[in-house]
Amino acid sequence: MPNRLADATSPYLLQHADNPVDWWEWSPEAFAEAERRGVPVLLSVGYAACHWCHVMAHESFEDEGTAGFLNERFVAVKVDREERPDVDAVYMEAVQAATGQGGWPMTVFLTPEKEPFYFGTYFPPEPRHGMPSFRQVLEGVDKAWTGRRAEVGEVAGRISRDLAERASVYAVGSGVAGVPGEGELGAAVAELAKSYDERRGGFGGAPKFPPSMVLEFLLRHHARTGSAAALRMAGRTCEAMARGGIHDQLGGGFARYAVDATWTVPHFEKMCYDNALLLRVYLHLWRATGEERARRVALSTADFLLRELRTPEGGFASALDADSLDEATGRTAEGAYYAWTPEQLERVLGAADAGYAAELFGVTANGTFEHGSSVLQLLADPEDRDRYESVRAKLFEARSHRPAPARDDKVVAAWNGLAIAALAEAGALLERPELVEAAERAADLLIAVHLTPDGRLLRTSRDGRAGANAGVLEDYADTAEGFLALYAVTGESSWLQLAGELLDLVLRHFTDEASGALYDTADDAEQLIRRPQDPTDNATPSGWTAAAGALLTYAAYTGSDRHRTAAERALGIVSTLGTRAPRFTGWGLAVAEALLDGPREVAVVGAPDDPARAALHLAALRATAPGAVVAVGEPGDTEVPLLADRPLLDGRPAAYVCRHFACERPTADAADLADRLRGGKDAAAEG
Repeated sequence: MPNRLADATSPYLLQHADNPVDWWEWSPEAFAEAERRGVPVLLSVGYAACHWCHVMAHESFEDEGTAGFLNERFVAVKVDREERPDVDAVYMEAVQAATGQGGWPMTVFLTPEKEPFYFGTYFPPEPRHGMPSFRQVLEGVDKAWTGRRAEVGEVAGRISRDLAERASVYAVGSGVAGVPGEGELGAAVAELAKSYDERRGGFGGAPKFPPSMVLEFLLRHHARTGSAAALRMAGRTCEAMARGGIHDQLGGGFARYAVDATWTVPHFEKMCYDNALLLRVYLHLWRATGEERARRVALSTADFLLRELRTPEGGFASALDADSLDEATGRTAEGAYYAWTPEQLERVLGAADAGYAAELFGVTANGTFEHGSSVLQLLADPEDRDRYESVRAKLFEARSHRPAPARDDKVVAAWNGLAIAALAEAGALLERPELVEAAERAADLLIAVHLTPDGRLLRTSRDGRAGANAGVLEDYADTAEGFLALYAVTGESSWLQLAGELLDLVLRHFTDEASGALYDTADDAEQLIRRPQDPTDNATPSGWTAAAGALLTYAAYTGSDRHRTAAERALGIVSTLGTRAPRFTGWGLAVAEALLDGPREVAVVGAPDDPARAALHLAALRATAPGAVVAVGEPGDTEVPLLADRPLLDGRPAAYVCRHFACERPTADAADLADRLRGGKDAAAEG
């Protein structure tokens, strides 16, 4: 019989709806039940594409004996970290502080007052590798709770106080250091070079995650300064990822990370946010260099998003699972959908093309993955592209008949904002209007389903039905980023207006007025043991620096000193962290590059159907100047301040370039505009 999770909107929670565990969703009622019964709370946090979450569920949460003990002695609360990133962040910090590491599944024991006192991640069904079994953990916690309650309460209170004290650090230092300048940005590049893998690209060793935000910073730094080192690190890393097994060589898109230092074997889950961010990175690399590989990867990543993650309502699903059914064994296995043996190649391609494909894609008799199978890599650029495309198409078609990985089809506002921005830009720059249309449809879904009547955002939806969880800072910031990109591409001023309304809510509900620091949750959100706050990037840009970037862009369009000042105050923390930990502040450093460059403000005016206006608009969008903002409209447009008082030039469409409160002479020549907007060029102010 299904438990309480049967009514959840989260696919991850629904995976546990048939467990014998009497799960609760995170709610006041769950903690009230723990208080009433006088028992502790087991908090289990994971997500739908998490391999070890599935393992622990099968081993422990589906076991009748374990579930019976758990139901008798605890209140069990299951949380989807993607629905409640605030809950995840607060307790993950406690796990990392206590154990020195973290991950999912996350297992935390709490008092009925939500204070944590015992921590872990995955626990096996029996003791192994120095880990106690999950049942042993449950029995130990129960014994401590019943026999040493006062001591447990004291430990929980101390941990909660320590977490609260940590929360004040960022607020104190955020606005004090001032915005990052030339010295800090140069030092960040130098610091990145120390951990850069010269031979294999990327930063650090195994495992290797796509450094999307760092790559954006390096591309912007190169554009502004001409730094060869920055472009080399960005370009080589993009090439290594594109050739590696982390990149789906048949269907496009990227897996979450590589388990090795060579990008060969990925952890096979595919996330919406990774692919949105990497689509934009490869698009911007192509814009900077004209490199054909970068263009192809950008397009194939966009096609992956539309083909495999787009929902019937027009949004983008969260993830594809790492696991799928292996038809050879009849069991689910990680990577079964993606790996190949030489024999499988031959069955699809025949002997001659199978040998060609094995050599090109690195499929060996011993295998690069498990059980003699290999993850496809692109070991060399194919000389015969027609043969390569034919082989790739046949393998892709054959793979499509394998049991596919499950899809977590909930729509997350923040990740859809990132996808909207990437697809809108890609559609415009690569002249693929269907990508812009897809971005607009996803944005329409966010407005129709995620936006409440009072203008607040809800974080998730599924099947067109909104979840109950309030949006967090990254939802507001990334959705605003998506709307701003749509405005730049379409010229529809409603997108700019909507972005402004979201950013006003950021200033009102997420910003500390005294320091300019930003919080991950609104001031009227559910109170946890501390209010989460983190300016560092994780798998996505931090809400803090994403908000700074959107605020800066909006200020450039509107001339709003309030929004620009808020962006500058938020960037103060980047001065402190960027030189010490640039791998975790890439987005903040990228925003700082835009601030240092101006950002450039481009106004294009002309009749909507005039090809000359379209040429100027495209030239502006393809500009490499960091964070350049582009407005397009008709002469006399008064809805967007950047377009105000911009007449035609001798009756022809014109482009105006401004920076630092000064404007250049207008131009009607697209090539001239492109030249002016190359990074590193100073505007010759003419009033």
